[in-house]
Amino acid sequence: MKKSFAAITAVLVATAGLAVAAEIRSGLEKGKDVPAFYVKDVTGPAKDGAELCYRCRYITQPVVSVFAKEMTDEVAQLSKEFDNVVAKNRDKKMAGFVVLMSNDPKSAAPSLVAAADKYKISQMPLTTFKGSHGPDGYKINADADVTVMMWVDGQVKVSRGMSNADINKESIAKLVAETKTILD
Repeated sequence: MKKSFAAITAVLVATAGLAVAAEIRSGLEKGKDVPAFYVKDVTGPAKDGAELCYRCRYITQPVVSVFAKEMTDEVAQLSKEFDNVVAKNRDKKMAGFVVLMSNDPKSAAPSLVAAADKYKISQMPLTTFKGSHGPDGYKINADADVTVMMWVDGQVKVSRGMSNADINKESIAKLVAETKTILD
């Protein structure tokens, strides 16, 4: 009995440790202004390869942005869920975009096209950024595979970092629920 109790306690402690480990501080702090930066559009309205600043284009709108190191199926699923929220909130001028941070954006771009096709991501442009560290001043944590930031009127309301392993139905649902902070 004591062995069973000890084993259950160990599992609970390990599980609690994983929940804490899942939270990675990454991105701009709540209340901070969102600086401009340029990306290369891969699937959006400027998909001809033009560089543009979606932050500049969407500055006063409610925006969800996803910064990722690679376009995994989990990142694509997260992006698709945000794509659905953006589509449902066009009347509120909601916008969003995904930034794939890479030292070789040209080689990374095909994974964005494939994800957009496979998951039918149409409302959130998928873009590349040259540099795996992300835009200067954005405080993307090197330990975060994905950083989600939401802002309205150019001020951050939500900033979350996570590993790819932490992206699941529950974490996606929690992030989708947090879009209300930029829509209310």
